[in-house]
Amino acid sequence: MTELLSPVGNMSCLIAAINAGCDAVYLSGINFGARSFAGNFTNDEILTAIKTCHLYGVKIYITVNTLIYEAEVERFMNYIDFLHKNNVDAVIMQDIGMIDLVRKTYPNLEIHASTQMFIHNMDGVEFCKKIGIKRVVLARETPIELIKKMKKANIELEVFIQGALCMSYSGQCLMSSLIGNRSGNRGTCAQPCRQKYSLEINNKIVDSNSYLLSTKDLNTLEYIDEFLSSGIDSLKIEGRMKSKEYVYLVTSLYRKAIDNYKKFGKSKITKEDINNLKSIFNREFTKGFLFNENNDNFTNTFRPNHMGTKLGKVVDIKNNRVYIKLIDSLSINDGIRIIGSNDSGGIVNSIFKNNNKVSFANKNDLISIIFKDKVEIGDEVLKTTNHKLITYIDDKIKINKKIGIDVYFKAEVNSNIKLIFDDGLNKVERISNYVVEEAKKSPTTKEQIINNLTKLGNSIYKINNMIIDVSSNIFIPINIINELRRVAVDKLNNKRLYKTNYLKEKYSIELPDFKIQKCKNILINNYEEYIRCKDKFNIIYTEDENLANMLKDNVILKLPRVNEYLKDYNKRLLVSDLGSVYKYKNIDCDFSFNVFNSYSVAFLHSIGVNKITLSLELNYKQIKQIIDSYESRYKLHPNLEVIIDCFEEVMVCKYNLLKNYNTNEGYLIDRFNNKYKIIKKHNLMYIYNYQKRDLKENYFDIGINNVRINL
Repeated sequence: MTELLSPVGNMSCLIAAINAGCDAVYLSGINFGARSFAGNFTNDEILTAIKTCHLYGVKIYITVNTLIYEAEVERFMNYIDFLHKNNVDAVIMQDIGMIDLVRKTYPNLEIHASTQMFIHNMDGVEFCKKIGIKRVVLARETPIELIKKMKKANIELEVFIQGALCMSYSGQCLMSSLIGNRSGNRGTCAQPCRQKYSLEINNKIVDSNSYLLSTKDLNTLEYIDEFLSSGIDSLKIEGRMKSKEYVYLVTSLYRKAIDNYKKFGKSKITKEDINNLKSIFNREFTKGFLFNENNDNFTNTFRPNHMGTKLGKVVDIKNNRVYIKLIDSLSINDGIRIIGSNDSGGIVNSIFKNNNKVSFANKNDLISIIFKDKVEIGDEVLKTTNHKLITYIDDKIKINKKIGIDVYFKAEVNSNIKLIFDDGLNKVERISNYVVEEAKKSPTTKEQIINNLTKLGNSIYKINNMIIDVSSNIFIPINIINELRRVAVDKLNNKRLYKTNYLKEKYSIELPDFKIQKCKNILINNYEEYIRCKDKFNIIYTEDENLANMLKDNVILKLPRVNEYLKDYNKRLLVSDLGSVYKYKNIDCDFSFNVFNSYSVAFLHSIGVNKITLSLELNYKQIKQIIDSYESRYKLHPNLEVIIDCFEEVMVCKYNLLKNYNTNEGYLIDRFNNKYKIIKKHNLMYIYNYQKRDLKENYFDIGINNVRINL
């Protein structure tokens, strides 16, 4: 059965998701989750969330998908231990070293590979399966045709179906970190993609002061049949920073679509459903690269936040009133925004129609409102909050979901009472100590028995079917029936509050040793650079395959960052993704592996990686801690590389800003007039830092074997 997975940022959202019909939820604790600015859950709240979810038959996954510094490992593992002991269904992880440590320490804890792990090809999926990962959350850029092929790997696959998109491949964006010191890989992304930029090509501004990197929101509600027929295991909604109303509405609409498809073979989604989805939150919608969305329909350059729905246009302005011709209905307490030279909005407190005050106006009505900000005739009016919809959702959330059970009650004279509760998956049976007597005066009726069995109070259950099999003229004290019911409820609760199989073992790993060296390496672009560099550097890399083939053993080929289908090579390679680690033998790992700690170094060395380039996000002190910890724990020396000189790649994107300009190069210019070079290569868009990386520390002094320059 395909799982519907909902985001929850707090307890209110958790209840909303459950009531809306999710099969599972994902959430984060206070630390180690990739949405640090969501409400998130304390440890006590996590315990309540686990109990609540399991009682309702909902699975709960905890995101621990940040990269972990060396100094955090002990605290991180204590947190994992807490989660496992308290029966979470799975943890969602990015850090490859922590995945290896957790898998070996807690072999019964289910691990899901976060989309931050950048899994986007069949070999990456096979790699995850090989190391014991249960489920892969695929890169959002992975097309549905490739996902269908990935199902052959016999591992669970999860895809995002709704919500915010990143411009860069997740886990591969360093823009917020390197420019603003807020790391997306550490859960504190400042969202530079939602800022305004200008685009310069050939020294000319071709697009000025627009949200050039701001993606539309993913919406695949009308493609549910494609997902379900492809066998994808989990459909994931993004939105741990969204409201409970958003969580409820989006979950309920996808629940409706899934259930309709199973019942009728069609999702039966209506225009009203789509309009409600737009009302609750949208940056305009795209079907994303899942369904090969047109490059021109991927971004919303006009606005990076909620667009609302079209409400009408300003047709007149008189006496502090704005007159609007409606193309949709409007109610008191709706939110609006008027788009013009002075973009502003607010809550509608009064509506006038024919100079009469009304609480509601219909489509095509001419109305006026009091609006203090400056507007102009012709300005577009948007509805940003649908008060009626919000009120409807809030009322729905208050009605707690009930689990249907079948009840069987049997009582015969001179026999014990039998009571069975069955929820379809769990069955509990209770036999009374009390022996049924023949009634001397007033017999106990079926109606009395039914009345007392249905008093389920604050429990999560409701009775679907009830069979009362009793002899005539019997007497049962009412307190006996009530006690049987209470005990049956408790026993059914205990069965639904299942326990995971907690097990803790000792971590171990086999590693090679590497000599201490002092190598200077370089990444070049062409033959002319090779001639200049060949006698000055120990290792030379190139992305130019023709150049690598010509020079053979003198240079090492660097593979592209993104490879949906990997070619065959029988040579040493510098690789950028986990699929390449699975496929190739003689490899070095580039900075894109996000190596943050000594456990990641150890794991990569243990599976045959020669040389490991550390993350560009680490400083000198953190790098020293990695080496010191590695040597102390394993009594061996690692083979590490630090990039000391380059313009860093801060984004790698499937979307291409340059596509419509017949060029492979350009510049993004931010509000501070910083210029970021853009290059199209390998059918992808690469964005580079505006300032050059130029590290002056002596990394050989702390045990680094290799320093590298990227030309």
